[in-house]
Amino acid sequence: MNAAELRDLSFDELTEKLTEAKAELFNLRFQLATNQLDNTAGLRSTRREIARINTILREQEIDEWRQQMPDARSQMPDKEPS
Repeated sequence: MNAAELRDLSFDELTEKLTEAKAELFNLRFQLATNQLDNTAGLRSTRREIARINTILREQEIDEWRQQMPDARSQMPDKEPS
């Protein structure tokens, strides 16, 4: 799933996808340790999928914070000239 498709998902759907990806990574690592893993590229793609989901989740958190604090810059005290 690419980043554009992930951005269309809700927070709950993303956390579910993240849980699934972490479980998949655990299974792949387990298979690697027991020499049952045929395609090691799956490890890399799963790690990247986890990072992609975490990035989208963080973007959503930042967007939500920005919507709650629209006047954040105007509420900051002015810098005193030195």
